[in-house]
Amino acid sequence: MNYMKTVDYTYDLPTELIAQQPSQQREDSRLMVLSKDGGFKHQRFVNVVDYIHPGDLLILNDSKVLPVKLTGTEGAGKVRDILIVRQLDDRSYQILTKGRYTGRILISDDFYVEVSSGSKGVFYSKGSVLHGADLNDKLWESGHMPLPPYIERPSSDTDKERYQTVYARHCGSIAAPTAGLHFTHDILEAIKNKGVTIKTITLHVGTGTFRPITSDELPGHKMEEECFEIDTHLGELIQTVKASGNRVVVVGTTSTRAVEAYMSGRYKLTEYVNGHIKATTDLFITPGFRFKAVDVLLTNLHMPRCTPLVLVCAFAGRQCILNAYKEAVAKEYRFLSYGDAMLIT
Repeated sequence: MNYMKTVDYTYDLPTELIAQQPSQQREDSRLMVLSKDGGFKHQRFVNVVDYIHPGDLLILNDSKVLPVKLTGTEGAGKVRDILIVRQLDDRSYQILTKGRYTGRILISDDFYVEVSSGSKGVFYSKGSVLHGADLNDKLWESGHMPLPPYIERPSSDTDKERYQTVYARHCGSIAAPTAGLHFTHDILEAIKNKGVTIKTITLHVGTGTFRPITSDELPGHKMEEECFEIDTHLGELIQTVKASGNRVVVVGTTSTRAVEAYMSGRYKLTEYVNGHIKATTDLFITPGFRFKAVDVLLTNLHMPRCTPLVLVCAFAGRQCILNAYKEAVAKEYRFLSYGDAMLIT
C-alpha cells in the first residue's frame, strides 16, 4: 500500500528530545541500526565502521554551509534579519526578510545590502558590489550560521564548526547535510582502510528540503529546485559496485536526492564539462519510488510531516520507520539536526 496522505507521516515528538546543542564530540552521537525487516540495534556512532563492508561505496555530500544569516539596520532604525538563499546572477541574491521592504540595510560600517521588495539583495562594501569569494569573506566576518528555527537559541562561533561536516568543501547550502555531522576524519579513515571507496557529490541544501508539507496529499506538495553537482563516472561506479554484490551506502537524504535524481534522469542540466555536470532537481521521493542507487542509508531523525521523513519511509517502509521512531522516542534519542543518527540497511 502506498501511503499518500500527509497525515500518515505524523508521529509524537516530545519537544525536549529536539537537540538544541551538538553532542560534546561528533562521534558521541547514538546510532540506531535499522534493518528493513523491522529489527533494530542501539549503538554509538563510532560503531558505524562495523556496518560498512569492504567493497562498499560510501557517498557523501560535500556542500558547505555559509553563515548566511545577517542582522542589519534600515534607515528608520529598525533592525532586520536577512537570510541569503541563493545567487541569482553576478550582482544579486535571493534573500528572505520579513515584509516587502525596499531600501538599504546596514550590516556593518563598510558592509550593506540594497534590498528590493524583501526578496532580492545586492551586497556592497566600500561602494563596490560584492559576490562570490569576496561576499563569502564578509559573511564569515559578519554572518551567523542559519540554524533551523527549532533550535531555539542564537547561533554561536561553535556552530560555525559543528554545523558543518568535516568534509565540507563547496559553499552553497543554507542548511547542513546533517547526517554527515557525526563523522570525524578518524572514522572516515577507518572506513577507507577497510577497503571502502569514498566519493562525494554536492547538493546545495535550500529552503525546499525543510519546508513542511502543507497539502493533505503528498502529490500536492511541490519541492523547490535545488542545485547539485556530480561526476558522471559515479553512475558507472554505482553500477559496478552493485554488479559485484557490494552495496552503495549514501549519507543523508540530500545525497540520496542528488544521486537518485541523476540515476533516474530526473534533473535539468545546466552545465556539462569533462564528465562533470551541474544540474537542478525538484525530485520528491515518495512511496513507490524505485531506488536505483541507494542500498544503505545513513540519516538523522526527522521532523513529522516533512519530505526527508517521507523519503526514508519510501526507502524502508512507512511502518518500519514509524516503529523505529517510536522506539527512538522511548529510548530518548536526540532528534533533528544536532540529534542522533539512524543507519537503515
